[in-house]
Amino acid sequence: MTTAAELPGFHPSLKDELTFPLAWGTSPIRDFGAWRRAARATVEDHLLVDRQDTTPFAPEYTARSEGDGYTRESVTLSLTRYERVRGALLTPHGTGPFPAVLLLHDHGSRFDIGKEKLVRPWSDGTRLAAAEEWAGRHFGGRFPGDELARRGHVVLCLDAYGWGDRAPLAYERQQALASSLYHLGSSLAGLMAREDARAAAFLAGLGRVDARRVAALGFSMGGFRAWQTAALTDDVAAAVSVCWMTGLKEMMVPGNNALRGQSAFHMLHPGLARHLDLPDVASIAAPKPMLFLHGEEDPLFTADGVRAAYARLRAVWSSRGAGDRLRTEILPGAGHAFPVRVQDDVFAWLDAVL
Repeated sequence: MTTAAELPGFHPSLKDELTFPLAWGTSPIRDFGAWRRAARATVEDHLLVDRQDTTPFAPEYTARSEGDGYTRESVTLSLTRYERVRGALLTPHGTGPFPAVLLLHDHGSRFDIGKEKLVRPWSDGTRLAAAEEWAGRHFGGRFPGDELARRGHVVLCLDAYGWGDRAPLAYERQQALASSLYHLGSSLAGLMAREDARAAAFLAGLGRVDARRVAALGFSMGGFRAWQTAALTDDVAAAVSVCWMTGLKEMMVPGNNALRGQSAFHMLHPGLARHLDLPDVASIAAPKPMLFLHGEEDPLFTADGVRAAYARLRAVWSSRGAGDRLRTEILPGAGHAFPVRVQDDVFAWLDAVL
C-alpha cells in the first residue's frame, strides 16, 4: 500500500521512530564542543566518501579577464583524487587579503550551466544566453557572484558533479547515477559535501584571502550546500542559506518535491536521519554567524517545516549565548527566488559579520 504513490502506507510509523537521539539537547553529551565533534563525525561517516583525501589542489589558472572592479579567472583544481574540477574565481581590485565567499549553485533541474548560474560567463559565449535567462528568472537579472566581487569579496564558484563542464546530467538519470554510486560504496550527496568542504579549504588557503573571513552562500540546493559546508568545516566562518531549510518529518509528506527521487539524491545521506534532523546537522555550525531566509510562498517547503527547523536552530544558538549570531526570516509574499532586494540585504549582512 502506498500514499500518493510516493510514501509507504506505514510511513507514519517510520516517522514516529525517528527521535534524532544525537540532536543537541537530546544527546547525552552535555559539553557542546564534544557534541559538535561527535555529531560532525556521525555526518562524515554517512557521507560514504573518504574524508582522508588530501590530494593536492594543484590549481591551474586560465582565461583571465577584467570585470567592473575585479579580475576574473578560470581555475581548474583537484577536490578529490578522482577528477579535476573547473570553476570561476573573481578577485577584487586592490590590496588584499580580502573577505571571500564560496558561492554554491542551485539544482533547478538544469544541468548545462552550473557556475554560470551565479557568475556571468566571460570565456564561453555559448552559455551566456542560458546564464542570463537563469539570472533573470531567479536573481532579478543580476549575477550574485559578480556583484559580490564588485563589493570587495573574492568569489569562488565551481561546478558540482553533473553540471556545466562536468558531463551535464539529464533529469531522469539522476536516480540511476545515485544508485550506481551506492553500488560502488559511495554517494552522490556525499561527494558533493566532500567537494564543497575541500573547495572551502582551497579558498581559505589562497594568499589573496583573509582565512578568518570566508563565508558560504547559496540559493535553493546551494543553500543546503552552504549550511552543510559550514557544519562540516571550520574553514567557513559564516553562511547564508536562501530557500533551503526544513524539518525532515515536515518535508516527508505527500506531494513534496523530495519524494520524487531524482534531485533528492543530491541531498540524501542514507541512515543519517536515525541520528540527526536536518536543522540538527546545520546546528553543528553553531555559534558561527548564520542567515536563513525563506519565501512565505515557497512551494518546495511547507511553512510548518520551515518554522519547526528555525525553532530548532534558534534553541541551539541561544543555548550557546549566541542568539544574535543567528538570523532566521520568512519573507512575506516571496516564493522560491533570490531577488535583488534580498541579495542586497544578504550582502549587507555579510559585510557586517565578516
